[in-house]
Amino acid sequence: MPLLFSYGTLQQDDVQIATFGRRLEGKPDELVGYARESIKIEDPGVVAKSGKDHHPIVVHTGWSEDRVKGAVFEISDEDLDRADSYEVDAYRRVLATLASGLQAWVYVDAMRGPPEGES
Repeated sequence: MPLLFSYGTLQQDDVQIATFGRRLEGKPDELVGYARESIKIEDPGVVAKSGKDHHPIVVHTGWSEDRVKGAVFEISDEDLDRADSYEVDAYRRVLATLASGLQAWVYVDAMRGPPEGES
C-alpha cells in the first residue's frame, strides 16, 4: 500500500472525509530538503472542501536543514487517485524519502519541485 505525506490540508478531518470518505490515521514525520510556502487556490471545489483559499505548498531546496513537519498516511491506490483529483495543477506528486527513512508520495510545487528523478 502506498504512503502519502501531508503537510497541509490533507491532514484536516473535513478534507479527508470529503476526499477519501473517512478519516485517515497518520504518524508524524518530516519532509527533508523542502521549505513551506503558501499559494492562493482558485478552484472553488477545493476551497469548499478545505475552507481555505490559501494552502501550504513546499518547494525543493535540497538542504538537509530544511524540514517540513507533517503526517504520513498508509492509503490505497484508489485513495492516491482521489488525492490526485483533489490537488490543483500547482502541485506535482513526487516520491520522497522522509526523515524516518520511509518513502512516501508528497505533493510539491510543480514549478519548484525536485528535478525529475530526484526527491
